[in-house]
Amino acid sequence: MAKTGTASLTIAELREFASFSEGEQLFIERSLDIAMGRGDAFKTWGECGDSAAIRGQYLAYRELKTLRDAVPCEATMDGLEAFMGPLMRITALDLAQEKIESFSAYRFLYERLLGARSRPWLPAAFCSAAALPQIRPARRKMLLQSLSEAAATAPGWSEREPLFYPERVEAEAA
Repeated sequence: MAKTGTASLTIAELREFASFSEGEQLFIERSLDIAMGRGDAFKTWGECGDSAAIRGQYLAYRELKTLRDAVPCEATMDGLEAFMGPLMRITALDLAQEKIESFSAYRFLYERLLGARSRPWLPAAFCSAAALPQIRPARRKMLLQSLSEAAATAPGWSEREPLFYPERVEAEAA
């Protein structure tokens, strides 16, 4: 029974990933490659002409391990600035690349980058970063409108870690 439950959760994550645009899917795969050290992102993703963006992600994502260990308790303000400041900066860097089109895609990526404990903090980081002047006004509006009321006001969050971590699959030459 436990395997069936895990399988259905994995299928739900696969379906959610499939609901994202192709650009969002590719950005999530690239971001996870960079964050998890899955190969050389410059070789895998460099043909898209995003070398500067890839380098920026490599530099920003160096802070992820520290952030994973610094997720504050929801009940206190202790550690808030040490966590939210870097999280908002990394989020702004990712949103400024204009590959993420919705809170759902952002949440999907960041749950994998930071783990389940970060979920309660993701709406605030997303809203903060999306509202920065570095994000074009039309894009800012689109991003902020993508955050549902349910996500913004959720009374609780799942503590289950993500199971599906998408990877780029290279097509074999015929």
